[in-house]
Parts: sequence; structure tokens; C-alpha cells
Amino acid sequence: MLDADIDAAGPLNLEQFVRALPKMELHCHLFGAVRRQTFIDLSVKAGNRVSHDEIEAFYTRGEKPVGVLRVLRALDAHLIQGPSDLHRITYEYLEDVHRHGVRYTEFFWNPTGTVRVSGISYASAQAAIVLAIRDALRDFGVIGRLIPSIDREASPDEAVAMVEWMCAHRQPEVIGIGMDYRENDRPPELFWKAYRDARAAGFRTTAHAGEFGMPWMNVESAIDLLKVDRVDHGYTVVDNPAFLQKCKERDMIFTVVPTNSYYLRTLEPARWALDHPIRAMVRAGLRVHPNTDDPTLHLVTPTRAWLMMMEFGFGIDDMHGFMLNGLDAAWIDDDLRRQWRLEWSAAFESLRGRLVM
Repeated sequence: MLDADIDAAGPLNLEQFVRALPKMELHCHLFGAVRRQTFIDLSVKAGNRVSHDEIEAFYTRGEKPVGVLRVLRALDAHLIQGPSDLHRITYEYLEDVHRHGVRYTEFFWNPTGTVRVSGISYASAQAAIVLAIRDALRDFGVIGRLIPSIDREASPDEAVAMVEWMCAHRQPEVIGIGMDYRENDRPPELFWKAYRDARAAGFRTTAHAGEFGMPWMNVESAIDLLKVDRVDHGYTVVDNPAFLQKCKERDMIFTVVPTNSYYLRTLEPARWALDHPIRAMVRAGLRVHPNTDDPTLHLVTPTRAWLMMMEFGFGIDDMHGFMLNGLDAAWIDDDLRRQWRLEWSAAFESLRGRLVM
């Protein structure tokens, strides 16, 4: 299961405790999880179309890091050349999260770029990712589920086409849709048809909203118009207490990202943990679940993401609550949810008994 440095019965420090916790990921982008060496290998195979210095900058988190979205575009434009590349990065992602106690993950992939830019058919691309999911389940026991995600910088018609591809090539590992990329000037309501079609086809739905400091009305549109099952990011919900209260009443769960680059850039380092909206969301009574988003590019792991929640002032009991929030937000059947709530809570208490602070 986990690395051998965690003794099966001995005392645990805080990092070991968090690493050993049974966890899930509900907000991670496949292209944001590419290992640095894999990025280099793909670049060499493609004829070094991305320079070594550029790659080094992609994997450096300084005061002004290279925007993650630029990295994701570079993969589609230059490096992903065939289904085997998608299989490799998917399998490696699942191997990496397995090492941090992740037992189940729902991760995003943007088919529009893969089809339109990389030139790989949806059917072939999805098949490669699904095969990697099955291979990782066999080899590591981690369960992966794929969420094709709308590129909101593309047209609403392309979003509808994405849902049509999903319906035409349906696989049990492909369970819902999301929506990401830059939210600026691309509000959720532009994509209502794709969400309508996805719901009609029986897919679950989520959407990035309230990211990049975009207004709380985007979160409201995602919930009320797109009728999402959960919200990715959603930080600006705290700007409207009345709407925040409605989210609490609806028991809406937000998949948050402690390393969110927008707030890392806009908040003073000395105030970051105190003023980050995730802290305010939880204190206001909203249900959140921590995730890595773009782990290799943010230089974060699932263990580190959960530890960062403690930097916001949350304690061990809060961690158990975040675990349960993830189980309630996951797109799994209710019998499995009940089973995991019992098993994971028992594991949590067993690990807590070994924790030495």
C-alpha cells in the first residue's frame, strides 16, 4: 500500500498519519499531474518542441510561477502524440496518488484539446485512459474514474460535441462532466446546453466556478442553471452571506485546492493561511474537501494538500469531517458509500490512536 517508512503498528508523526489516511481525490487535472521526467521524455520524443528551460520553469513554483494553463496547452499542442502517451500519464498519476493513501479518484481530462489539437480521436483517447485506469486497479488497487471536462475557452458547441462523444463511446469508468480553464469572460451560463444534455444522458456534473477571483454569481449560475452536483473551487461564495447560507441549506460540497495559485499570488505570505477563503468557507459551515488540482505543477501531493488544511487552523476532527465530505461528494453508489464511511472512519480512529503530535 504505502511506502515502507510507515510502520504497520508503530507511532505516527503528523505527516505519516495524514499520508496513511484513506483518501480520495475529486479535483485533479490529468495534464496537471504529469511527472517532470515524463514531460521531458514526451518533449524529446516530439523533437524537443518544448525547451529544457521552459520545462524547468513549468516545474518551479517561485513568486510568479508559469501559469498552469499554459502548461496544459503545451501538452496538447506539442507533446501528446498518441493514445500510449495518455495511457502513460494516467497510469503514472494513479501510481503516484496510491502512494499517498488515495484509494479512489475522479480526475479531469479535456477531450476538446486532445481531439482538435493533438489529433487523437475521442474514442482512441478515452480507450487509452480507461485501459490505464483498469491497469492501475489491477496493479495498485486504486480506483480511478474519468471526468471529461469542458474547455470553457472553446465554444459552447464544442462542449455539446464533447457530451455527444461521451454518449457515443460510453464506458463505466467515465462518470460525469466538468468544466475548467479560464473563467474570465466565460461564465457558466454559456454552456447550459452541454450540461442539459449530460444530465439527460445520466452523467453527473460539476464545474469550476468562483476561481481566479471571479464573482460569486458564477457559483450561483453553476448551481442554479447548470444544476451541478458539486462545485470545484467556489471561493467567492463567501462574498455573499445570503447565497452562502443557501449553499449550506442545499448541503453543497466544494472541492477546494489549498495551493490555489490565484490566492497564493494575491495574499501576503504572512496573511495567506489566515485570509484564504477556504478558511472562511469552513468556519461559515460550508462542506469542503481538499484536493491537489495540478499536483506535479503545484509541487504538492495529496498528503501535502491535507497538511495545508491544518495550516489554515483546522484540527484532527476537521480532517475526519473532510474525509466524510469527500465520501458524500463522490459519484459512487450508496451501498459503497456506506461501506466506506464505516471502513474509513474505523481506519481513521485506528490511525489517530497511533498519532504522536
